[in-house]
Amino acid sequence: MPQTQVSCPRCRQPVSAMVEQLFDVTSDPESKKRLLGRVSNYIRCPQCKFEGPLATPIVYHDNDKELLLTYFPSELGMSVNDQEKLVGPLITQAMNKLPQEKRKGYLLRPQSFFTFQTLLEKILEKDGISKEMIDEQQKQLALIQRLMQTATASVRVDIINQEAAIINEKFFALFERVAQSAAASGQEQAVQAFATMQQELLENSEYGKKVSEQMGEVEQAMKTLQEAGNSLTREKLLEIFLDAPNDARLNALINLSRAGLDDKFFEMLSLQKAAATEQRATQLAELEVKLVSYIHKVDEMMQGQIQQAEQFIEALIAESDIAKATMENIDAFQSEITIHVLEEKLREAHETKQADRLQKLQTVLSVLQQASTPPEVEVINEMVEIAHDPAALGKFMEQNHHLLTNELSSMLGNLIQQVEQSGKDDPQTKEVLGRLHTVFNAVIGRAMRMNIANAD
Repeated sequence: MPQTQVSCPRCRQPVSAMVEQLFDVTSDPESKKRLLGRVSNYIRCPQCKFEGPLATPIVYHDNDKELLLTYFPSELGMSVNDQEKLVGPLITQAMNKLPQEKRKGYLLRPQSFFTFQTLLEKILEKDGISKEMIDEQQKQLALIQRLMQTATASVRVDIINQEAAIINEKFFALFERVAQSAAASGQEQAVQAFATMQQELLENSEYGKKVSEQMGEVEQAMKTLQEAGNSLTREKLLEIFLDAPNDARLNALINLSRAGLDDKFFEMLSLQKAAATEQRATQLAELEVKLVSYIHKVDEMMQGQIQQAEQFIEALIAESDIAKATMENIDAFQSEITIHVLEEKLREAHETKQADRLQKLQTVLSVLQQASTPPEVEVINEMVEIAHDPAALGKFMEQNHHLLTNELSSMLGNLIQQVEQSGKDDPQTKEVLGRLHTVFNAVIGRAMRMNIANAD
């Protein structure tokens, strides 16, 4: 959207800002991100450094959640009649985009708010985010700002210890988003500062230590499976599970080798249990319980992701312009699950001879084929080139986070194994191997932090 010249409320100097009054989430889902992400109607004055929401009326509409909200800043001093004259056309504009069957009673009862904060709280409340959660996030954001403004490492560590209660998975997820924003805007100094703070948080907070430990367990699990190489049989995998020093390592091993835990694996386990001594039979029985429990959780999560993918694709082919909708949501197809669901739906439509449905699904597939698959090899090469520079590597990963797929992680693991087998004693090979390990650890580390944050 175009920038508009407005006056800074503090120093009155002209400032460029993106001004938007109608946020119709139903027709423009990205508008919600612009509002909540402080992209629209937000002032950042380069003169006096003021930051805050722009005092402008807002109409917010979300048909799915039956929300029609209006916001009138008190400092504008608008009368009720003037307010109605302003929002009337905006509400009509949103209503006209709705089919008749979706025009419900809430459209006749817009809710008015007199502070920007209460408007945001209402929007987030409908997303299942309570005021308490918002308050906690504000405290966490204030902590990040406080750490950024503290130049001495020992003082930052003291602050981390003092604020231990709010340094949790949500804090790390917020920290990640703020760091991403700094990287995307090219703030090199801030990116380096975030990298330093992240290490301090990992080393000095209880939750950070937990994250570090789990990252280490995943790395060790990957190393164990790589060392087994081609000799990794079901029997060998069982012994690796039994040798796992803790549940974190075991869970990492299970997650990395899920495809091998099939019916034949459990048949083999049962046979070994029946022929084992009492002590080993007990060990095998305890392991079996853990395996079944963890696999059930993974499969349950997978089923949920499959259902989401199915709903997403059904919504996509219901659009009037399927090709455009597919391009607008192209990032959703970075998930292997979404691709698999699309392939299954294509197969079903072909087998049941649903010509119209098949054509719609093929339109989606055609757009994806034109967009091509993610260039994992090129991404790995670029990351290896800058592996010696943590700030540059971090910035690249944040800017290309959608490319850091499970397939890329697997490719990295296989590449490391191939390089090791080719002769790691050679100085040049050793350097390449070191860079590959740096990239692999960075990718796995980020994935672990995101998984832990999303598991809450």
